[in-house]
Amino acid sequence: MTKNNISRRNFLKSSAAVTAGMTLIPQGFLTSCMKNGKRPNLLYIFPDQYRKQAMGFMKQDPVNTPNIDALSKEGVVFTHAVSNHPLCSPYRGMLLTGKYPLSNGVLSNCHSGRTPHGNFLNPDDVCFSDVLSQNNYNAGYVGKWHLDGPEPPEDGKGKVWDSFCKPGKYRHGFDFWYSYGADDNHLTPHYWINEAKEDEAKYFEQWSPEHEAEVVQKYLENVGDKFRDDEKPFALFWGINPPHHPFNLVPEKYKERFEGKTEKDVLNRANVQFSNNTEMGQHGFGDMWVDDRIDQSTDYFAMCEGVDLQIGKVLQTLKEQGLDKNTIVIFTSDHGEMLGSQGMMHKNVWFSEAFDIPFIIRWPEKIKAGSDDLLLSVPDVMPTLLGLMGLNKQIPEEVEGKDYSGIFRDEKVDRPEAALYFFAKPEDDTEKRRGVKTHTHTYVIAYDNKGKKHNFLYDDKNDPYQTKNIYGANSELEQDLTEKLREILIRTNDPFISYL
Repeated sequence: MTKNNISRRNFLKSSAAVTAGMTLIPQGFLTSCMKNGKRPNLLYIFPDQYRKQAMGFMKQDPVNTPNIDALSKEGVVFTHAVSNHPLCSPYRGMLLTGKYPLSNGVLSNCHSGRTPHGNFLNPDDVCFSDVLSQNNYNAGYVGKWHLDGPEPPEDGKGKVWDSFCKPGKYRHGFDFWYSYGADDNHLTPHYWINEAKEDEAKYFEQWSPEHEAEVVQKYLENVGDKFRDDEKPFALFWGINPPHHPFNLVPEKYKERFEGKTEKDVLNRANVQFSNNTEMGQHGFGDMWVDDRIDQSTDYFAMCEGVDLQIGKVLQTLKEQGLDKNTIVIFTSDHGEMLGSQGMMHKNVWFSEAFDIPFIIRWPEKIKAGSDDLLLSVPDVMPTLLGLMGLNKQIPEEVEGKDYSGIFRDEKVDRPEAALYFFAKPEDDTEKRRGVKTHTHTYVIAYDNKGKKHNFLYDDKNDPYQTKNIYGANSELEQDLTEKLREILIRTNDPFISYL
């Protein structure tokens, strides 16, 4: 790989800055850092619905995020990381199994209506945390889980979203458990803690990111070895629910900076619409909540700033405990937030505000700071981190993601030319979508709620806000992107190939 000393100023001008591969850590680093059998710790932080544009150093959304900004200076920013199925449960399924939704069974968000269709994490899958536990790691999980199939309500009405994850194989090797399914009130969260039974959930009167930060700090401090075996390395996953909606459930102290401002003061993207995109909505594309929720945009940004503050507290504790030098820290998210862009709210679409995600990795003195334009897909995270942690031989054979840890060792890596976009519903095959994102374009084939086919193509380089669908203008480009999609569908045994 060639070195690239891209200046920070130039990087900040565009999140789409294309960089060549970078020499990040010297040859032989794994040998030196693993001597005496000491493996690195892992702290994986992924707030829910935290969009890429809401990091202060990006100079896009009007947020102050000094702690995330510091991570970006100290680590590697992956400028082209994506959430292949930008939805809560599918992301978690891909992260933990290293497999795409069709292979891991988590095709959409887990709730009781989809449990009969098998839409939950298979307890027999070998997950990221299983591998870590089997290799002498303390494995901990704090926060939102959202991977189990809740039982339907007794009266058969409505949907149940929250679920109790039974101890044992359903927790996939996690020996410290401070979690819940999906029902987080934000201001009055509840958790099942370690061996607690289903009727023993504990409730707290505290904003969930603040409460969880205190739990994570205690885990790191580990007074009296109450949280983990201090002789073993640890891997702690922290799934913060905010800034996931409802946006208004955030302490007033975080709202103060935005007092007196409206959505029109804070939403500065060129593709923002302040009412529902009814044209897209009639086809079932995107969440049509703009009319009802766009006025809570300042609360969304207030939550982002509050989350950043909690991350800062945790990173400070990591340093105070002398753990920072041998801990790989990841900051990312399960998907983004449309927040009025394209006349949509929330997620589950191919547009960059939802599909692109932040991804920063820091390992002091092992990984040099910089940026990389790798098209990083969610299933790649598990094998890449296992490779970085010296466990490349322990990657399960069925993993579909690629190990890109060679990037950090200045090795030649076969970089992907495209990343998959995926949408499906386990209970209904009418709506389905597949697409690809390259460094320059986003291309999607979408079947709507009536089974009608639509094609979308955006020139992300010249139209970064994706305001113009150029499908039909360049048949050669469309054919090339279709072939890139075909290659991925073949590799993942996806029957959608028959719709190309």
